[in-house]
Amino acid sequence: MVRQELAHFLRDRRAALRPHEIGLAATGTARRTPGLRREEVAELAHMSVDYYTRLEQARGPRPSPRILDALAHALRLTPAERDHLFRLAGSTVPPGTSIVRGVRPHVARMLERLPETGAIVTDAAYDVVAWNPLARALLGTDPAGGTTNLARRRFLGGRRTYESSSTEEFGHIVVARLRRAADRYPHDPRLAALLAELHAGSAEFRQIWETRPVHAPGHRTKTLDHPEAGALRLNCDVLLVPEDDQEVVLMTADPGSPAMRALRRLVGQAT
Repeated sequence: MVRQELAHFLRDRRAALRPHEIGLAATGTARRTPGLRREEVAELAHMSVDYYTRLEQARGPRPSPRILDALAHALRLTPAERDHLFRLAGSTVPPGTSIVRGVRPHVARMLERLPETGAIVTDAAYDVVAWNPLARALLGTDPAGGTTNLARRRFLGGRRTYESSSTEEFGHIVVARLRRAADRYPHDPRLAALLAELHAGSAEFRQIWETRPVHAPGHRTKTLDHPEAGALRLNCDVLLVPEDDQEVVLMTADPGSPAMRALRRLVGQAT
């Protein structure tokens, strides 16, 4: 347990909150400190003011997971901040309750501002939760092939319309991410149903699952066999949305390349 860092983190997050953000009515009196008062956080977390004060002053005992969860709720922490709080307190980060399946509006708007980039957003279970017009043109009207889920498309053949040179590699990437999701969301029923379906329907999935692959998102290239534009050499880069455990996949072509010219034609058809 890193008491000083934990104390600083709690003070910083308390100062960042405003009463109206958590449903507290303004009192009409000036506040001597920014953000919430200690007693307000203590009340929201259902603990004594003295106990919370000692935590902020780096004098408190090691808080239990129940206390940490209460503080995360009281301080309106994001999932990433909650994990950080547990690590500062020297506790094992508990699994999340369920996968975030909605896309934040600012992330969705970002996709629309990338006209020469095919972009999709996938959640922790590889459901496609957002995509832009060029992604539709590159991967088909529905990027997930009629299922909304890229893992199901990859292993169960859900209308896999366009072939790619990275098909085998992508299988290992999918399994690595689904293994992480299974560890993080052991009580998510939709994820459990998806894993059961993949295990029952794909010997390849079962085989890769047993190898326990590990993969970090990053840069790779692939050749996509598009039915209209032909073979397209594309760069694929992944941006993380850590607070929602989502990934933004960006598909681009090298400047001046035949693939870039083909993308521009597809953009014209998509708009």
